[in-house]
Amino acid sequence: MTKVPAPHDRSRTVYTVSELNASVRELLEHSFPLLWVEGEISNLAKPRSGHWYFSLKDDNAQVRCAMFRNKNQLLRFAPENGMQVTLRAKISLYPERGDYQMIVEHMEEAGAGALQRAFEQLKAKLEAEGLFDEALKRPLPKHPRRIGVITSATGAALHDVLSVLQRRYPLGQVLLHPVTVQGAAAAPAICQALATASQRNECDVLLLVRGGGSLEDLWAFNEESVARAINACTIPVVTGIGHEVDTSIADYAADLRGPTPTAAAELVCPDQRTWQQHLDSLQQRLARHFAQGLKQNSDILAALEARLRRLHPERRLQEQNQRLDDLEQRLQRTLRWRLQHQRDALTQTHTRLQAVGPRTRIASQGETVKHLQTQLSHLMRRRLQQDYSRWQVASRSLNAVSPLNTLERGYAIATTEKNQVLTTATDAQSGDKLMVTLHRGRLQCEVLNTFSQADTNSIDDKQPR
Repeated sequence: MTKVPAPHDRSRTVYTVSELNASVRELLEHSFPLLWVEGEISNLAKPRSGHWYFSLKDDNAQVRCAMFRNKNQLLRFAPENGMQVTLRAKISLYPERGDYQMIVEHMEEAGAGALQRAFEQLKAKLEAEGLFDEALKRPLPKHPRRIGVITSATGAALHDVLSVLQRRYPLGQVLLHPVTVQGAAAAPAICQALATASQRNECDVLLLVRGGGSLEDLWAFNEESVARAINACTIPVVTGIGHEVDTSIADYAADLRGPTPTAAAELVCPDQRTWQQHLDSLQQRLARHFAQGLKQNSDILAALEARLRRLHPERRLQEQNQRLDDLEQRLQRTLRWRLQHQRDALTQTHTRLQAVGPRTRIASQGETVKHLQTQLSHLMRRRLQQDYSRWQVASRSLNAVSPLNTLERGYAIATTEKNQVLTTATDAQSGDKLMVTLHRGRLQCEVLNTFSQADTNSIDDKQPR
C-alpha cells in the first residue's frame, strides 16, 4: 500500500494516474479475500476472446465483473441477463479505466431455480449428443447371479435393497461398492466405482441407488461425469435415486430407472413367488408331458409285446409245427393221389400193353411172317428164274466178246509187272518181266528183244510160204 503524506508535511509525493490505480488495485486485492456475492446479471458481453464481462446489481447498486475464459468454461449453465446468480470473486480494479470490479472465479444460479436450470441445460446437452438414446440401452439379465450395489454403506437405501433381494431373490449374491452419495466428493467416487465394476466384470447388473433428499443433496447424480461413466460402463446399470418424483441425469443415462431404491431392486431380480408359480406351471406341464409320454410309451410297449408274441420263437415254432403238419397232410394227400394216379396209369398201360403185347404182336406178326415168307419164296423163285435167264443171255453175250474165247483159240495176253496190258512191242524193253496169260495157265517171261511192226513184216516176208 502506498504511503500518503501528512497534510503538514512540506515534502509531498506526486502519483501518476497509473501508479495511483496500481496502488489502489494492490490495496483492494490484498485487503479483501474471496467473497460470495449475490445479484442480478446485466450488460452481459461475450467477445470472441471467450472472456465474459457483465454487471452484478441489486435494487440500489451495481458492480462491474469479469469472468475469464479458463473459469467460465467450467460452468454447467449459460448465464443470461436478468439471471440471479451467486458469485465467488475477488475484489480488483481495472487500471486502464480506473473502474472498481470483481474477478469472478465461480458462478452459480441463486437458489433451487439455478440448480434446476443447470439440470435442464445439461440434460439438453447430453440428449443432443445421443447419450440417452434407447438404442444404447442394454437388456437386463433375467437371472443375475451377482448384483452389484453402488451406494452408501450406511444409508437406508442399502438396507431397502438388501431386504428386497433377500425376500424376492435369495439366490442372488450381492457385491457392495461403497461410495459417498452427497457432496463434492460424491460424483468422483461414483465414477470410480462404475469404472472399477466395469473393469472387474464380477457382476451381471449394477444398482446405483440413493435415498430421498433435496435437489442439492441429489446433485452428485446430476453431474455430467456420472452420466458419462454410466454410459461407458460395460455392465447394465439400473438407478433408484430419491423418491418417485425425483429424476436425475443419471436416471436418463442408465439402462433402466427405478422410482426408488426398492423399485430398482425389484427390477433387477425376479420375484420368488413368480418363480414358484412358474415352477408350478412347469411342473404341471412336465406332469402332463410325462403322462402323455408314459401313455405313448405304454402303447408302444404293448405294440412291441404283441409283436414280440407274434415273433416269439415258441410262437413261431408252434406256427412252424402247424405248418409242418399241414405240409405233411398235403404231402400224404399228394402221395396218395399220385399213387392212385400211377395205379390208374399202370392199369391203363397194362391194358394197352396187353392189347399191344409181344404175344399178341408175335401171333399177329407170325401170320404176317408166314404170308411174307410165302410171298418171298414166290418172289425169290421168280427172281431167280429171271436172273438165270438174264445170266444166260449175258453169258452168251460175254462169251461172244470174252478174251477167254480168244485165248481158247491160241491167243495170249501179255502184262507187265504192274499188271498193264501190252498192246505194242514198244511198250516193253529188253529185260522186262512179263506175265503171259494163256487159255489155261500163265507164263512168266523175260523180254530178250523187241521188234517194230516193220521188222515184223519183213520177217514174215522172209518166211517160206
